[in-house]
Amino acid sequence: MLAGLALIILGFVIMALDGEPHGNGFLGLTLGPIIVLGGFIFEFYAIFAKTEKN
Repeated sequence: MLAGLALIILGFVIMALDGEPHGNGFLGLTLGPIIVLGGFIFEFYAIFAKTEKN
């Protein structure tokens, strides 16, 4: 779960680093949101995945 949280934070940092006004560049509109979405998908998988019990 910490890896998913790190991806989400990384995505928001990438969006904040966009040099275009109001974040309208590639980092703010494309790359950052894709990384944040990947982080949320990773979190959902970490929460709902069943572990094998021996």
